Order: sequence, then structure tokens, then C-alpha cells
Amino acid sequence: MMSPPSAPLGDFSTLFNFLPIGAYRSSSEGVMLRANPALVKLNGYASEAAMLDNVNRISSDWYVVPGRRGEFRRLLERDGYVQGFVSEVLRHHGGQRLWVSENAHAVRDADGHLLYYEGTVEDITGGTLAQQALSQSEEQLRQITSQIPGMVFVVHVTPEGQRSYRYVSSGVRDIYGFDPEDLLRDPMLIARYRHPDDETQLEGDMHQISQGPVNLGGEFRIVLPDGQIKWVFRRSCTVSSDATGFLRVGVLLDITERKAAEAALRENEALWKLALESAGDGVWDWDLVTGEEFFSSRIQAMFGFADGELANLVEALDSRTHPDDVAQMLIDRTAHFDGRAPVYRNEHRVRCKDGSWKWVLSRGMVIARDDAGRPLRMVGTHTDITEFKQAEEQQHVLEAQLRESQKMEAIGTLAGGVAHDFNNLLAAIMGNLALAREDVGPDHLAQESLQEISRAAIQARQLVQQILTFSRRQTQAMRQQPLAPLVQETLGLLRSLLPAGARLDTLLSQAPLVVNSDATQVQQVLINLCSNAWQALEGRTGVISVALEAARLDAAQALQLGDLPAGAYACLSVTDNGPGMNAETQRRLFEPFFTTKPPGAGTGLGLAVVHGIVKAHRGAIAVHSQPGEGTRFDVYLPLAVEAEALQPAPEVVPAPGPNVSEADGRHVVYIDDYEAMVFLVGRLLRKQGFRVTTFESGEAALAWLRTHDDPIDLVVTDQNMPGLSGVEVVREIGRLRPGQRVAIVSGHVNDQLLAEAAAAGVSDVLGKQDSMDALGEAIRQLLEAR
Repeated sequence: MMSPPSAPLGDFSTLFNFLPIGAYRSSSEGVMLRANPALVKLNGYASEAAMLDNVNRISSDWYVVPGRRGEFRRLLERDGYVQGFVSEVLRHHGGQRLWVSENAHAVRDADGHLLYYEGTVEDITGGTLAQQALSQSEEQLRQITSQIPGMVFVVHVTPEGQRSYRYVSSGVRDIYGFDPEDLLRDPMLIARYRHPDDETQLEGDMHQISQGPVNLGGEFRIVLPDGQIKWVFRRSCTVSSDATGFLRVGVLLDITERKAAEAALRENEALWKLALESAGDGVWDWDLVTGEEFFSSRIQAMFGFADGELANLVEALDSRTHPDDVAQMLIDRTAHFDGRAPVYRNEHRVRCKDGSWKWVLSRGMVIARDDAGRPLRMVGTHTDITEFKQAEEQQHVLEAQLRESQKMEAIGTLAGGVAHDFNNLLAAIMGNLALAREDVGPDHLAQESLQEISRAAIQARQLVQQILTFSRRQTQAMRQQPLAPLVQETLGLLRSLLPAGARLDTLLSQAPLVVNSDATQVQQVLINLCSNAWQALEGRTGVISVALEAARLDAAQALQLGDLPAGAYACLSVTDNGPGMNAETQRRLFEPFFTTKPPGAGTGLGLAVVHGIVKAHRGAIAVHSQPGEGTRFDVYLPLAVEAEALQPAPEVVPAPGPNVSEADGRHVVYIDDYEAMVFLVGRLLRKQGFRVTTFESGEAALAWLRTHDDPIDLVVTDQNMPGLSGVEVVREIGRLRPGQRVAIVSGHVNDQLLAEAAAAGVSDVLGKQDSMDALGEAIRQLLEAR
């Protein structure tokens, strides 16, 4: 490939080539003519020619933010130059994100005609990211301290006592009424708010700080400009020191309300004790110096003691506290003693006199401290919360039971689908048995064998009911087998599970795609993914697509999927056009018990199980999703060596169209998505003298009804069909032929189906019959009942 023509650079060509930052020249039409080595390296190319060839050939925008290129061009065309244009870009070769600063100007001839553009590109990624990190760190500090009651500060104090605040939280407004910036500008502002009676104490504290590292704590008063007096609790410590002084961090808390409460308690002790007792709470008063603690008569009665029977010592109840609760009780006490919690609050169990345990909520407050801030006296209450705790525990048990119930309900839904298809298979078997027995005659030698087959089929039908209730874990049985038939078999089951409004599309490879797998577990993967897909539709109409194809992963793709070996794989994909997922949801998608459903709507185990099965098969699963754009799961399973020796799976023969009998008799239209059932019911009813028209979908039946006016005595439709359900078919028939008699057949007749059928004008809802004779008899009875 020839290099692009080089535009002359005059005497500055050496400077152009050796500039430490990127430089370029481009034509007036935007075609890049030259790029210096620094710019070539910045974009990840080996040579200027390679870069110019690629940049001028592709149309992708290297700016991350859309429209940024247009803004650059507008500035350049308007002013003739651009300076310090900072943007986030994508490196042309490799796609890494960079931050750059651009400068550019237009070069014109003597007549003012534009010749070309010249510019520079400087990589400022390091500085930009560092500044972003610093801004983010500062913002996090602001957010954290904004949640802390009171004022958080960082101050530098020189040996001479000069202060300069490095950080002040927004809580300073709640205490002093001015903004953090005011104190940062004037470090002595806070000193002008001191209460005159506390000046000596605070000056002494400042003297200690100037002498060396020291931890301080204590209470003092401040006077606001309007004359209001507040009590403040301060705690601070030195975090570093050098020749210039000491860096200290601390917190100021407004304890005005607490001090007022202490005063009120001291003045009205008898009154508040009486009030608390009358409210049903037991009162305690603890002398922290002597260890004596007064327990009101209500507290003693709460634990089964008579007045005076419980010693007035703190150990009297502490020794009866449940061992599992002691540690947290001491932590909560210490937090309040140290001023980290404005009030003491703790829940713990106490052993009663009779040996039983009671839960109590203990609340209290220190109402007296010495000059060093150590607590002297604390008062509070005990409230019996045993019933509340029992109710709370019962709620947890019920929630666990509900989750288990819902998990089993999901299993039941799956089993219901199995039962539906199993019932259809059994109906085909038993129907053919009935016809065969009639064909061979009662004296044929095969009658005995046919009778045994019939008996076994009936027993199998009884087992269907057990499938709805029981499930068991199976051991992994790995063997080499083609994946395509497994997928086709599972899809046959899933079609009966599809909710109304959901369509299942398939695109399956004709190659067998042999994998070393456990058939049951592979089917479980497909069932879980499809169930997840139609749940994502949230009751809306939508399409679920299942695809199976061969895929070859190179080393990079295999590594990205989870450190797989490169090579040939079978890729099984399940796609839905639901609401999609954000990045955070995708990150946690395969975590056990993680679910985006509301409480009680899912256990969050389905995708975790899928992930485990795929990993056990030495495969990988990938998810592709964007909010509003649906979701696709790709399951990769390694192909077995013997895959090439197997022949492609046979093509699926399309189902035949509707069959209209010319026999005389009453006209019955029968609709069922199961081809074998359609064939058998049609044959049986015709043998019984009916005129029968059969269809394998509601859509096909409705299309026929729109173009034919043949009188129909009865329409019989299956309920659970892909596309239109039986109830939906009935509603449409009611619009086409008002008053038409219709019956619905279902393997799962329940209250919901009966209500929906009644609302659609159907009173005849039949369960799946045990034999074809029984179905024919049921249809005959419906016609005679008319």
C-alpha cells in the first residue's frame, strides 16, 4: 500500500516529528494528511501510513460523547482555532478510553482561502483520572459527613496556637448558623461564640493542644448572635504532627436537648418515674460510681420478683442477661457513655425467676458526668417486648414457608406442563388401542396383549398426578449425545407451558452437535432459561427465540467467557424482547438467591442452577442485555470428538392442513395443537357418525370460519395451545358466530379457567378423558343435552 502524499511542513518538520505530544495536519474536507510519531503511538498504530489509511477509511467517531466532533468543528469554523478542547476518546487501534486536550487552527493563503488545518493532541488521561478520583473522594467525604449529626472538622494547629481549618462539614450550619466556607476563611470565627463562663476551660484545652498530641472530649456552651445558648459536646484527636504543628480531626454535637432533658429529670425525678410506671414501663436508676441500681416495683414484677426480692445492684439483672446478648448490650452502653450515641437503646433477654426468658427493650440516658466527661448517673426504662419478638419470629417463619411454597409452586408449574404433554401421549396411545381393539375384533389373539397395554397406560396416567406433587434430584449421567434432539424434545414440552400471548420461535441447526452431557440437566437449563424469558415479559405479548448452532471460539473469546479452551462449541441461545437488564443486575445475575422480583415472587435460584450445570459440563454462559432492548443468554457446550461421525437430524415434516369429512351426521369442529390427538379424535368421531372438521391451531380454525358458512353443531377446542388459547378462540368465535355452541377441553381444569370460560360464554368445560371412547361419549352427551 502506498503512503499518502506528505504535505510540506517547511522548516518545522523536525519539530513536528519530535514533538512529545501528538500533531497532525488535515485537509479542509477533514482528510488527515500527516500525523507525527507521538499521535501515531497515541492511537496504537505501528506507522503513520497505517494510521492514515485506517482513519481516513473508517467513519467511526473517536469521541465517546456523541456530538463532540460537531462541537469541535463548529468552534474551529467559527473562530478559526480551538484551544484546550478536553474530551474522552476511544483509541483508534484497540479501543481503550483516553482523555485528550486538543488545539487546532486553520491555515489560509494570502488571499484568505483555507488551505488545511493543523493541530495537536495531548494525552492527559493520568491527570484527568487523578482529578476525577480526587473530586470523587471529596464528594464521598461530603456525603458521609452530611449523614453524621453535628459538625465534623479537620484543623491544623501551630505550636503558637494558630488554627486553620482544612475541612468543615455542613453540620456547622445546624449548630452555629454559618456556612463551612465562613469558618474556612476565618478560623477564629468559632471562638467568638464561646460562652463567657466556659472561656477558661476552652483556653486550657487550646494550651494542651499546642503542647503536643492530645485527645480531648468535653461539653461547653456557645452563645449565638440572637442570644440563644446551646450546649455542645466535643471530641477531637491528633492524627499527625510535624514541625509546622498538629493536624486534628474532631466532631461537635449539639446536646442542648439532652442537657435540657437532664435538667428536667433532675427537677422532676419523682414525676417522670411515676409517669413511666403508669405507662407500663419499668424504671431503673443506675449510680455508675457505686454500682447501685434502683429497680421499680414494675421491673421486679416483670421478671416475677416481689418488691425487695431483687437486689438493688447492676449485677442483679446483668447476671440474668442471656449470654448471647451480653456483648451487644455492653457495646451499646459504651457507645452512649462515650457520647457516640445520644441515648442508650438495646434489646436483650432476661431470665425470669421461674427460669423462663423475657425480651426487654432497655432505653436510657446519662444525666450526670464529671468534669472529664465520665458518666456518673444513668436512668432509663425496661419495656417487655416478648410478644413482639415472638410475632417477629413467627413472621420470619411464615416468610420462609412462603418462599418454600412458591418454589414448590414453580416446580408444580413445570410438572403441569409435563402432565399436559404426557396426557396427550397417553391419549394417543389409548385412542389407538381402542381403535385397534375394535379393528381386530373381540376374538382376536391380540386382545389380551392390547388389554395389558391399556392397563399399563391407565397406570401411567395415574402417575401423572404424582409428577405434579413430587420431584427428585438425579445424579449426573454424562454421555455423548446429539444436542439437537434434546432441544427439540424440550421445546415440545415448553410449548405447553407458554403463557397466553407469548410466541416461541426456533432456529435449530440441522447438524446433531454431539456434546458430552447429562440430558436431564441440559433440558433443565433450557427450561429455566425459557421460564426466565417469559417471566421477563411480565404478562405482555412477546417473542421468545431459541437458537442452536455450532460456534468456534478463538483464544480471546474463550478467555473472556471464563477461561475456556479455544475450539468448537455448540451455542444454545434463548432471547426475549422483554424490558432488559441494567449492568448492576447483570453483574449479580448468577448469584444464588439474587432476584429482581418482589418479595415472595421468586427464590433467585434458577439462574444460579443454570450456571452450575453449565460449569459442570465444562461450558460457559454469557448474557447480553440493555434496558429496553431485551435479553439473550448464550450457553456454550464443548463439542465431542465424535460429532462429525453422526448424520444430520431429519427435517421436521410440516403438519397437514385441516381435514373435512364428507360423512353425514352432526357437524363437529375439533381444535388441538397435538397432531396425534387431532388425527385420533377425527377418526373416532367419524366412525361414530359425526361430520368432523379438525384444526391444529386456533388461528387456522378461525381463518376457516371466516371463509365458510357451514352450519356447526359443536366446536371443541383444547385450552392450552401456543398462540391463541382455547378461551381466546371462544371469544373470537363469539364475534364471528354469535350463539355458536363451544366446549373447552383441558388437562388442568381449575377455578380460574372456569371463570374465564364463563366470562367468554362457555358453560361446557371438560377434563381430558381417560379414553377416546370417553371423549366421544362426552361430545355425544353435549349434543344430546342441547
